[in-house]
Amino acid sequence: MGTIVSRRRKDGSLGYTAQIRIHRQGKCIHSESETFDRRQLATEWMRRREAELDQQRARGEPVGKGATLAELLKWYGKDIKELTPWGRTKEADLKRLAGYEIAKKNVLRLTTADYIAHVEARRRDGAGPATANNDLIWLRQVLRSARASLSLPIDLQLLEDAAHELRQRRVTGKPKDRQRRVTVAEEKTLLDHFAVRDVRAEIPMADIIRFALLTARRQEEITRLKWVDLDRDKGIAWLDDVKHPRKKVGNRRAFRLLSEAWAIIERQPRHEKEARVFAYNSKSIGANFTRACRLRGLRDLHFHDLRHEATSRLFERGYDIPEVAQFTLHESWTTLKRYTHLRPEQVEERPAKLVTNPPDIPQVDPLPSFGKEI
Repeated sequence: MGTIVSRRRKDGSLGYTAQIRIHRQGKCIHSESETFDRRQLATEWMRRREAELDQQRARGEPVGKGATLAELLKWYGKDIKELTPWGRTKEADLKRLAGYEIAKKNVLRLTTADYIAHVEARRRDGAGPATANNDLIWLRQVLRSARASLSLPIDLQLLEDAAHELRQRRVTGKPKDRQRRVTVAEEKTLLDHFAVRDVRAEIPMADIIRFALLTARRQEEITRLKWVDLDRDKGIAWLDDVKHPRKKVGNRRAFRLLSEAWAIIERQPRHEKEARVFAYNSKSIGANFTRACRLRGLRDLHFHDLRHEATSRLFERGYDIPEVAQFTLHESWTTLKRYTHLRPEQVEERPAKLVTNPPDIPQVDPLPSFGKEI
């Protein structure tokens, strides 16, 4: 079932690669390999893995990809991502999951207690309820994909039981809605800071902050905006791969731009070989913003808070829900209201409506009087 192949490395040393392949009905159903500096180590690894695979077959467990959770995570991050790309956050979370103790376990022998123990350990290490709950979300996606694609008989109910128990005990929970708004003083502080800095800096942070406050665009979206996707006559711009819970890739949407935002666009330099309006690294924008907040003593302020602020300001201008959605590209009020934090003092008093032609009120005969009134 296994073979050892010796190969000369670039540095001249010999490497011994132990290869294990399992065939069924003329097809290779499982293949794995490891390389060692000594033949004895390769032989020992091959002997141990062959014994483990034989034990799996004896227990009736399918032999193939995903013997451990770590292997499943690796498979998911390679095969599934090729078809459905995802963002940096999910990528980082999946890599982090592969380093925990639970990842060493065989996925077919994971229990409810294993999931609970993992989350409890995460909480003891300082993770919040929402962060710990994200681990269960990613695990659910990976295991569900493996069950469907690899025909692994994974019992997802065990994970659901663990998730229910952790919610009941409030060990996990949903993230709290952030209601941070940018004050006038904070906005002025940031713009004053970058007004001096932008003279010698490559990234025009002051313009980018103003643009974010006018458009409600995320920092990644700002740096993806292209000159060719601007339609000044209609007052709109097109954006590719707009964030969406299910269909980000290929999600091309048009959004409304205010005249103040157009003024910012028009003063950006154009380069012949650059298609983007703000041709900068989105991570650099975030780093500059965070550094400025720290230097100026602005606490608990993130670049994404500008999106919340911009959305609230659009409502304060008098736009209604469907109109604001044309700026922010939210598809539901449930999501949009998470970004809406109106100040009570911004709600203007409106006069009561006068009824010019009151409806006819039918006359009702008085009730008959019986006996002496009391």
